[in-house]
Amino acid sequence: MGVTVRQVIDSLIGEVELPERTVDTLKIGDPNAEVAGIAVAFMPTQEAVERAIESGANLLIAHEGVFFSHHDGAQPEGDPVLKRKKRTIEAAGLALFRLHDTVRRYRPDLVTEGLIRQLGWEDYVYGRRPEAALAALPPMTLERMAASIKEKLGIPYVRVIGDPAQICAKVGLTVGYRGSAGIAIPLLSRDDADVVLIGEGPEWETPEYVRDAIAQGRRKALLVLGHAESEEPGMRLVASRLRESFPALPVRNLEAGPLFRAV
Repeated sequence: MGVTVRQVIDSLIGEVELPERTVDTLKIGDPNAEVAGIAVAFMPTQEAVERAIESGANLLIAHEGVFFSHHDGAQPEGDPVLKRKKRTIEAAGLALFRLHDTVRRYRPDLVTEGLIRQLGWEDYVYGRRPEAALAALPPMTLERMAASIKEKLGIPYVRVIGDPAQICAKVGLTVGYRGSAGIAIPLLSRDDADVVLIGEGPEWETPEYVRDAIAQGRRKALLVLGHAESEEPGMRLVASRLRESFPALPVRNLEAGPLFRAV
């Protein structure tokens, strides 16, 4: 027998100590099934599920929840959108494993590392924490930094707070939903970052802090990528590692693209 679903999962988790209420479980499927192909996605959207099936994969590894909430069971089973999505997965014999807590406990955090590599900032990082990283970049204007990030990530826009002409060098970086006050504000105050790059967070916390800092004459700025835009590079890195671990298996990375569009 070839590689099983369980063996792929075990290779990803390794020696990582997961929390008691981890969401990293097999949501649908047989752990003993032989793997024909692997698909990797940040978000297991209906489209991603269908693309995984069309590609011949029978194991989908996704970072976020399949049924629209962080924890299982939050949405009613009778919801028509949920029912159709679940039926699509089960009818195809697709196993679905969520890989969320595990990659955040790698050292370095694989999701943050993926973004750093995609931006080409590896040589500029001087501080790594479980929830953030610090980088000292060649000085550039905030406008130029935003444009560079857009180009390197292939995204249509970045949300910006700050003076476009402000010179920025010291950057605090977080991914996903780590743009909250408890994580992002200390990067600006304690670590004296010129700008913080986040995925997302409560708009009444860090963004309002930056607005007040600017009103007080402080040279601070904020760049907001979006949750998926900040974490999809990390899932590319997961796919790359799976190819190294299982060279005989086809591994396909599925990207959904931006959820929102500016009008």
